[in-house]
Amino acid sequence: MIENKKKPNPIDIHVGSRIRLRRTMLGMSQEKLGESLGITFQQIQKYEKGTNRVGASRLQNISSILNVPVSFFFEDVPGDHSTKQGGMEEASSSNYVVDFLSSSEGLQLNRAFVKISDPKVRRRLVDLVKALAAEADAE
Repeated sequence: MIENKKKPNPIDIHVGSRIRLRRTMLGMSQEKLGESLGITFQQIQKYEKGTNRVGASRLQNISSILNVPVSFFFEDVPGDHSTKQGGMEEASSSNYVVDFLSSSEGLQLNRAFVKISDPKVRRRLVDLVKALAAEADAE
């Protein structure tokens, strides 16, 4: 028996999730990205889920619109052991960052943080967050 439903390739899923991550970091809707590419938002949804594979020329256009290099979409790709030696620790830490930046609070914090131009203020803010986290751990 031949299965009609083929599971998406893990790399296609990863590339799609990176498209979604960058798009949401910029506060761009699927509809807006689709319009910029001349396709529907449903097609963007399929790319982001990994259901449809993104072609090379389309990925180049997406990278231009989202203002990132094409390599951004392949960072921390599953099964790529050539760049990092950290194993599961590396993978789980990068997944944590993706999860954080995909959350509403993470996006809000990220957008506000990058608007702070003074590096000393940014450093003090990081120190404050670390102190609050340590306080929460102690409770």
